[in-house]
Amino acid sequence: MILIDGKKVAAELREELKGEVSQLKKQHNKIPGLTVILIGDLTPSQIYVRNKERSAKEVGLNSEVIKYPDSVEEKTVLEKIKELNVDATVSGILVQLPLPKHIDKQKVIETIDPSKDVDGFHPMNVGNLSSGYESSIPCTPLGCYLLIKKIEPNISGKKAVIVGRSNLNGKPMTQLLLKENCTVTITHSKTKDLKSECLQADIIVAAVGIPELVKGDWVKKDAIVIDVGINKTEKGIVGDVNFNEVSKKAKALTPVPGGVGPMTIACLLKNTIECFKRSQI
Repeated sequence: MILIDGKKVAAELREELKGEVSQLKKQHNKIPGLTVILIGDLTPSQIYVRNKERSAKEVGLNSEVIKYPDSVEEKTVLEKIKELNVDATVSGILVQLPLPKHIDKQKVIETIDPSKDVDGFHPMNVGNLSSGYESSIPCTPLGCYLLIKKIEPNISGKKAVIVGRSNLNGKPMTQLLLKENCTVTITHSKTKDLKSECLQADIIVAAVGIPELVKGDWVKKDAIVIDVGINKTEKGIVGDVNFNEVSKKAKALTPVPGGVGPMTIACLLKNTIECFKRSQI
């Protein structure tokens, strides 16, 4: 079985992006800039943002983090986003989720200029992706897609099963695989006989948030299995896939941690660069 090393693939992607940033600097005499808005002091969010900032600097992007306390008014955040929308030095805007309860997540997402929406959550980008047009692609599914293509460059005609239907991963993942001519089935926690759906799949992407849901006898021999889950349990962090069981059946499998996670941040940098390039046309 191939253990899909997300750290290694992400490091290769960052190296590529570094070369691209220095080319863009020569070409346009400026470099892409990523601005992250962080509200409150949730530890996981702070760690994510620190990692994003470090990775952005590593590839040569301009990186800025704007911090607000939990008590910040929604109006203040929306005004700041509008300022960043018209700031020519900012190529990409990201508002770190989750947000405090008094701030409307959808309103925040919709205030970001779609051409600077590096998370790919704006309804315009969601619509463009599902219509097959150019768009910003959400970072986690893009990372999953790149890992799948590393293992199997031609996935045309393969049967893919997505476990989980979230806007964050399940739905955009479906669009990316459809574009590659896969036959895609979306399943979720309410699907009847989830096991038999998974058993038909050449590719499984598990992103449902249920610890070790996908068992060894759910996976056909030589399937590619991408585990997006991150679940805190008594035995530590585990994915949505039972790693020990599935590793005996799968052709390739991502570990948790160290699989999809590093790719998410690398794809955020990739999206920032893409937004910059589109703005220069």
